[in-house]
Amino acid sequence: MKNTTQSMNCQRKNCNKCQHNICTYRVPIFSDLEPDEMMKIIELIVSRKYARGEMIVMEGNQLEGLYIIHSGRVKAFRYTQEAKEQILYLFAEGDFFGEKNLLRKQPVTYHAEALEETQICVIPHRSFHELLKEAPSISYKIMDQLCIRIDHLETLIQNMGTRDMEARISAILIEFAKKYGSKQNDGILVSMPLSREGIANYIGVTRETISRKLSRLQDDGIIEQVGNKKIKIYDLKALEQEYL
Repeated sequence: MKNTTQSMNCQRKNCNKCQHNICTYRVPIFSDLEPDEMMKIIELIVSRKYARGEMIVMEGNQLEGLYIIHSGRVKAFRYTQEAKEQILYLFAEGDFFGEKNLLRKQPVTYHAEALEETQICVIPHRSFHELLKEAPSISYKIMDQLCIRIDHLETLIQNMGTRDMEARISAILIEFAKKYGSKQNDGILVSMPLSREGIANYIGVTRETISRKLSRLQDDGIIEQVGNKKIKIYDLKALEQEYL
């Protein structure tokens, strides 16, 4: 109820500080802070806007702080030795990145690109370090989130090494349904964060394999491709059975 009220107030006021308030409450590592601690964070935030396709950070650079996605979507990726793009993470509203560089100053090990018009809230390094001294619980939550991301990478590696290509595609559709899907009367409508080529780069298959798999799932009545950017999933359990 608290977050809903804040959101309504934000829409009425249309003020940057209120937007930062909403932004910080979306982030897991700040979720249990007291109101006065939250206000300290809000005062530290600097806003950045990026157009679709604009690079937010390049591999080897230094991040200026913790990046919180207020709106939009971001992909983190590297290039393989064959110069192919390998997507590591997809970040959406409420997600954050740059946490490793806050705790241990080192160059970024990936590129980050805006997939659509994106607004990011940045908490600068030095300010965040001071904040950690006052609210050490944030450090534990950052470590928890890092463990979750390590689990994600381990699962991604395992899927690419041991599961067949069709199972990987089912797995990514399940992931997208949970993160980007909206429930409808007859299924789940998923706003796809990546193109067919992007999905192929994400899970290590060819674009043709993606197209064939989606066509088969559509013929079987499990999904429906709604243009190039959306997929409606009618039978999530069928996808889960294929994955398992």
